[in-house]
Amino acid sequence: MQSQTVIVTGANSGMGLATTVELARKGAHVIMLCRSQQRGEQALSEARQQSGSDRIELMLCDLGSLASIRAFGTTFLAKHNVLDVLVNNAGVFTVKRQTTADGFEAMTGVNHLGHFLLTNLLLEAIVRAPQGRIVNVSSGAHKIGRFDFDNPYLTQGFSMWKGYAQSKIANIWFTRELAKRLAGTTATANALHPGAVGTSIGVDRDTGFGKAMHRVLRPFFLTPAQGAETAIYLASSPDVSTVSGEYFYRKKEAPISDRAKDEDIASQFWAWSEREVGLRAHRDN
Repeated sequence: MQSQTVIVTGANSGMGLATTVELARKGAHVIMLCRSQQRGEQALSEARQQSGSDRIELMLCDLGSLASIRAFGTTFLAKHNVLDVLVNNAGVFTVKRQTTADGFEAMTGVNHLGHFLLTNLLLEAIVRAPQGRIVNVSSGAHKIGRFDFDNPYLTQGFSMWKGYAQSKIANIWFTRELAKRLAGTTATANALHPGAVGTSIGVDRDTGFGKAMHRVLRPFFLTPAQGAETAIYLASSPDVSTVSGEYFYRKKEAPISDRAKDEDIASQFWAWSEREVGLRAHRDN
């Protein structure tokens, strides 16, 4: 991956940090995309120390804010003409219903819509790469995922698992529709299930809810480095340089739910996503 430019979202901890370290070890110039300056700087220092590379930098972006994502896109494209790899790793899991700065339910807003806008803003730079890659971290939770266009932000009937599963099937619809749109280019888009990873996702920072469960289950979880292996594989392996629109687990193609395969829903969901983040109106003008 020498001379390649890579962005990893949610890079300040867990799988994002592990992905950053390993791709930097492979010679990539890695941009750690983080929301918090303080946590980002701590992670940057750790990533440089672990990888032995100084070709890692921190850039700030809040995936829960469309304005922040657009500002980052402008800043990045002013300095970089090409983006070789985008790893959409950041994710949230909220116990209570929360909303983003733009009023979206947080899990759908960050896990899907934030990455949807980010990817589209950077897409031309990815297509300009010799073999651009987009890697979307989904989950096996997509198999119970549903989406109601009349209740997209779960203002009625919210549950944490419903919201999370909805955002994870969204990742797969996004990946499959994006792969179709990239046909005829050298760029690819794939999704993955990292496995049950022992990160802080699912722990409420305010109440501490979930900490005790994490302590009990930690021996059965994968480490962040183990969970990151498939993302690293999709970002760097020559074995998947022409594979696109697929879903991987343990570095192998894996089955998805029948609902996730539905091309009509994926197309409709793409159009809905464009409208929500303001891309459709912009393009129609």
